[in-house]
Amino acid sequence: MADLELTGILLVGGASTRFGSPKALARIGGRTLAELAWQTLAFCDERLAVGKSADGLELPFPVIDDGSVARAPIAGVVAGLRAARHEVSVVLPVDTPRMDAASLRRLAAACLDAAVPQTGPLPGAYRRTALPVLERRLAAGELALRAALDELDARVVRLEPAVLVNVNTPDDLDHV
Repeated sequence: MADLELTGILLVGGASTRFGSPKALARIGGRTLAELAWQTLAFCDERLAVGKSADGLELPFPVIDDGSVARAPIAGVVAGLRAARHEVSVVLPVDTPRMDAASLRRLAAACLDAAVPQTGPLPGAYRRTALPVLERRLAAGELALRAALDELDARVVRLEPAVLVNVNTPDDLDHV
């Protein structure tokens, strides 16, 4: 695993319909969810943030536009894999503030086309070999990343449930 070069892809976008405002800018302990997630990915050889340029999020790092009208994680994963310099990428949604580097490394080490935790497709590790399936599904409007796993050689990695907690509402910020 030590010789595996990784790209860290932070998904900063999302409709945030249940949250009511951009999750990336929500704060825990004085730091935004985006800043916390960006720091979690600091172990990677390369870090990319992917979202919608039209959202105009003011973040302390550049954001690559996902180039899609769709508001779905699959669009960010596709854009991130296309831009990544490395064969394997770990993908972290901005709303999982407890995720840690050790868990992401475990996903990367297990990655065939993909490696995901028991709860679903994100966070996860994706190899560039997954890109044709993901691109085809995105182009066809099949936006469920979970369903795409059925077409990929994917492993499930059991992670501690505590690191998989995600933030869906402002009240959730009080419990992470």
